[in-house]
Amino acid sequence: MTAAKKQTKPRGSVQDFSAAAECLKTLAHPVRLRIVQMLLHGRYTVGELAADCEIPDNVGSEHLRLLQRCGFLDSQREGRRVYYSVAEPHLSQLMACIEGRFLSE
Repeated sequence: MTAAKKQTKPRGSVQDFSAAAECLKTLAHPVRLRIVQMLLHGRYTVGELAADCEIPDNVGSEHLRLLQRCGFLDSQREGRRVYYSVAEPHLSQLMACIEGRFLSE
């Protein structure tokens, strides 16, 4: 008779995932997903992102602020323009999963 393999539980607890859940809730918005997708391919200003998403600049700024608050984005001022870029390297894997599941070829 063989001994049953003892399973090891993954590290963490429900409480450990609370910050992750809050940031995933922030990400779970069509405009914010598109913004992340765009920023994974280059840096853009709020105006460029807002135009692509067909939203006013001030609404785009709010979406960017929420994404920055979770640590997903960085911003860099160049003269009068502010360029946004992805700060969280794991977003590319998450976006690849989302694109593979929800975007048709």
